[in-house]
Amino acid sequence: MFLAGRINKIFKGDFNMSKSLTYADSGVDIDKANRLVDRIKKIAKSTPRSGVMGEIGGFGGLFSLNLAHITNPVLVSSTDGVGTKLKIAFMMDKHDTIGIDLVAMCVNDIIVQGAKPLFFLDYLAMGSLDSHVAEKIVTGVASGCSESGCALIGGETAEMPGLYQDGEYDISGFSVGIVDNDKIIDGSNIRNGHRLIGLASNGIHSNGFSLVRKIFFDKCKYDVNTKFEDLGITLGEELLKPTIIYVPILLSLFRDLPVHGIVHITGGGIDENIIRVIPSACKAVVHKGSWETPPIFNILQKEGVVTDSEMQRTFNNGIGMVIVVPEDSADDVMDRLGAMNQKAYFIGEIKSRDDNEVQTQWV
Repeated sequence: MFLAGRINKIFKGDFNMSKSLTYADSGVDIDKANRLVDRIKKIAKSTPRSGVMGEIGGFGGLFSLNLAHITNPVLVSSTDGVGTKLKIAFMMDKHDTIGIDLVAMCVNDIIVQGAKPLFFLDYLAMGSLDSHVAEKIVTGVASGCSESGCALIGGETAEMPGLYQDGEYDISGFSVGIVDNDKIIDGSNIRNGHRLIGLASNGIHSNGFSLVRKIFFDKCKYDVNTKFEDLGITLGEELLKPTIIYVPILLSLFRDLPVHGIVHITGGGIDENIIRVIPSACKAVVHKGSWETPPIFNILQKEGVVTDSEMQRTFNNGIGMVIVVPEDSADDVMDRLGAMNQKAYFIGEIKSRDDNEVQTQWV
């Protein structure tokens, strides 16, 4: 009798006190994610483009190529993120522009080869899904897609408890563009005498933020609300300025002006990026002081006691793109850029290079 009562008690305890676990109990809320997808579908519809088939929510994004005006199509793709600039967004609790940075880093990479962006996909990972923040991020992605003329056709929102700190996330993106084979811009036509035209940046863009954060927040103990007279806005607002998307400007040049090389100035600065497009028999001669440097770079250099060479290889220093054009077309290119309100500068020229010379020379 005692034994039977004991066994009965044990089984009653097991059945009454145990709980059936769900995915939500582990920190993943599928229902919340599905509601977010419904809202993202509406955001994606703000990036219409011919060729898009279906809508977000399928297993893959569909896109039909229109090849009517392309003889030998070549697809150009790029994937990227925005690095530790995300930390500034976390500190500011401002998430509506970081998606623009994400698109810019991808489409600016494919436009340098002459490719017109077609579509974009994003990946967003959070520890715990914050639908409000996620919607802000994707709205920024859609804004960047609209500006660059590509469609947001898919993505992934991953909820991964325990992998990210509360309030933090990571994002990455993937873009695909198209160019006719004989119109690929690969630098092979660059010759001695070509001019270098620098397209102005609006600040740091999305590279070098590990050093930025070390200088401002670790070394100098500033915060995002710190104000510098030369900036006119808070430090956080300055650092979160979204990367310029140069696609519309460059597509306009491609229509009727010769552009033989384009350089997206990202990590490595002018020094390490320009050598990726110029022939080995050439060197780029860059003129110091030939463009206006945004104040944030002067502040960074002073506060961090950063050498000129380190600034040149880490930041864009005011030049977001460099285009290489024939000398006899350089003035026409500058006129076009001015008509589109794109600030630009003659920053140097291409010269023949001896075997023992570096490919980027500052004078």
